[in-house]
Amino acid sequence: MNIFKRIYCRSYQLILRLLLPVLPYRDPLIIDNIVDIPKVLKEQGKNCPCLITDENIYQLGLTKLLEAALVKNGLNYALFSKVVINPTTDNVAAALELYKTQGCDCLIAFGGGSPMDCAKGVGARLARPKKDLTKLRGILKVRKKIPLLIAIPTTAGTGSETTIAAVIVDSKTRYKYAINDFVLIPNYAVLDAKVTETLPPLIVATTGMDALTHAIEAYIGKSGNKETRKTALKAIKLIFDNLEKAYLEPDEKTRRNMLLAAHLAGKAFSKAYVGNVHALAHSLGGKYNTPHGLANAVILPIVLKAYGPAIYKKLYNIAMYCNLINGAASYQEAFETVINVIEKSNQTFNIPKTLDIKREDLDELSHHAFIEANPLYPVPVLWDKEKFKAVLKIIGNISN
Repeated sequence: MNIFKRIYCRSYQLILRLLLPVLPYRDPLIIDNIVDIPKVLKEQGKNCPCLITDENIYQLGLTKLLEAALVKNGLNYALFSKVVINPTTDNVAAALELYKTQGCDCLIAFGGGSPMDCAKGVGARLARPKKDLTKLRGILKVRKKIPLLIAIPTTAGTGSETTIAAVIVDSKTRYKYAINDFVLIPNYAVLDAKVTETLPPLIVATTGMDALTHAIEAYIGKSGNKETRKTALKAIKLIFDNLEKAYLEPDEKTRRNMLLAAHLAGKAFSKAYVGNVHALAHSLGGKYNTPHGLANAVILPIVLKAYGPAIYKKLYNIAMYCNLINGAASYQEAFETVINVIEKSNQTFNIPKTLDIKREDLDELSHHAFIEANPLYPVPVLWDKEKFKAVLKIIGNISN
């Protein structure tokens, strides 16, 4: 990256870091049990939530407990169960139409990051009815209060129940972009381990690796503070200690620990931001509909290796905190140890080392990743489009 672009990016990131203590971040209030949601809705004067989820979650019957609780407490609701992986502008438009026609007055997102992103997109459109989603792309474009939003994560991964972001795919262009605004942070997060009981092992693994990516990128970036680094380290250790067990032989404690880890990782990256792993994953998700957690799992060790010595000290701190090394280890040994742990976990989870990428798409994919990452993401090393392209070749196992 040329010197002028580098100065611009780092200056932009520095301003955001300096503003961090005064920006209106807030943590969602925690609800421990799904059946307590009707009580909260009544306390807030709400009568008809729009329940947004995806077809898999609905077919698994995960929403039945909530639906029964709403009916039992005399509350009407509208159900939108057509959210797709990597929700689209068409998805949001359909959910928005249901919200309006059914006279809804609040939102409940039930699922992983996709239902939450869709619900946030609906909220953004309700707050700014005269603007389409593409006009809200970027930072602080919504600004007006959205309806009450309750987020129920069914995967221990996205952390979207804590974040300012809604990630949407344009239905026409397949360009994937983020809408970032403090008003999109859910009012409540429901951390109920019961809803993760029936998750397939592969989803447990990929969403867990998604949470790990959030926590690591928040920790190694340049915009964190003492609070975000502490929160990220807690999340990383919880994931290293619990994810393989959650995949192989889960129990309630393990599932609860993973939900907490994902929540903590979400809190960390909502303030410290993510990095080039996510820029690349979003690019692939928009073009090929690659599941986000899977993309992050594959890309994470590749990007960490590409950063090299710039993150030696940060990965040393992670390795020490997680008891992966002793004090005699060098920075480089710690760096290699952390990456080896990630790669061995991927191997345990049967996650591939590479992803399918077409050579003719490299320029487009690297362009989208570059645009997303700069100037917002406070990455350890700033990359130009050619560097993104080189890393994409590694991810796709494309020879020069």
